[in-house]
Amino acid sequence: MRSYITHLECTYCGAQHKHSEVMKTCPECNKVLYARYDLEGAKASMTKEALKDREWNLWRYFEIMPVTDPAYAFTLGEGGTPLLEAPKLASRFGFERLLVKDEGLNPTGSFKVRGLGAAVSRAAELGVDTVAMPSAGNAAAAMAAYARRAGLRGIVAMPQDTPSVMKAECRIYGATVLLVDGLIDDCGALIKRGAGSAGWFDCSTLKEPYRQEGKKTMGIEIAEQLGWRVPDALIYPTGGGTGIVGIWKAFDELEQMGLIGSKRPKMIVVQAENCAPIVRAFNAGARHAERWENAHTVASGLRVPAAIADYLILDAVRESGGTAITVSDDEMLHGMELLARTEGIFASPEVGSVVVAAQKLRESGVLKESEETVLVSTASGLMHTELVQGDSPVLNKNEPNPARFVPTPERRSQP
Repeated sequence: MRSYITHLECTYCGAQHKHSEVMKTCPECNKVLYARYDLEGAKASMTKEALKDREWNLWRYFEIMPVTDPAYAFTLGEGGTPLLEAPKLASRFGFERLLVKDEGLNPTGSFKVRGLGAAVSRAAELGVDTVAMPSAGNAAAAMAAYARRAGLRGIVAMPQDTPSVMKAECRIYGATVLLVDGLIDDCGALIKRGAGSAGWFDCSTLKEPYRQEGKKTMGIEIAEQLGWRVPDALIYPTGGGTGIVGIWKAFDELEQMGLIGSKRPKMIVVQAENCAPIVRAFNAGARHAERWENAHTVASGLRVPAAIADYLILDAVRESGGTAITVSDDEMLHGMELLARTEGIFASPEVGSVVVAAQKLRESGVLKESEETVLVSTASGLMHTELVQGDSPVLNKNEPNPARFVPTPERRSQP
């Protein structure tokens, strides 16, 4: 297989740059760079027929991925996550069809492996020896794992109150973990200083050109799993926004390659009510989002006060006829429980937010019953067991009637 990457292009000023050099943001305006491809050439090779024989991992779509030498296409078996029917939630909320893209089944338990798998692989190919990034948890674990896979040194800066399991996972991969008394953007400033003084390659969200290339494979997979079409709506928990930006880019590339048509799903952003810079900017009609002061939420992945890709996220939402919505922390926790108890999917609080958002949007009429809707379940709940409250009875080993401790079962519904 061959990559058809041709150059890097600034999403803001349009300046073009060589892809063969180590690049971060645009040197002209400091905005987000996109990898661009010869899509005419790529479509002759990445056909529907050819894909039938390929493994379901990040490099399935090699023609429109940025690594040029397959020896640097490092994988841990990421991607190929299921697009699951959610009939009980659909019935409860009033949808004809509701689907869950379950990214929690990826290595390290989240969608972050897609972006970091691509970014670390490309960094290794370009001769980088140290990768570094700020993270609220899941991205750090993904980067640490792929850095070890690629033989690179990994450095992560995390807020001090990041869940302990995420810190432990980074350490076990051999990454250097720096804890910061602050928020994710404070961690980002620290990594930026280290990158400047020690030459680390900064893998921060959209501050290098390749994380969104890995994340876009979610959009390609959704289209392929639906028989090369897109849903009517896609609901996404949004912090830094790499995922929604990557998915939107994927749909454009797929259309140019003749794999899908011009239809786009409504792109719907969900944020925490106490950290919602994108929602505030959307409601104000602004193209850029001001930093959210005093950000706090139980969903560490949504605690992103400012996003470099604000304009790309807002463009995707508006161009698709989508919207942006907030949910409270209590609602997120309720959404986690609802998804687990109806569909058997234990997901993170970020995912709880999209569950509640789907219910709200249906109740308000923003989404219609007939609109096929995909919830992007970005991460497993196994990193957040501290949020699951409850007590269990302790029985004497000779208890004669254990059934008396078991609640009466709800009436079983037919599938």
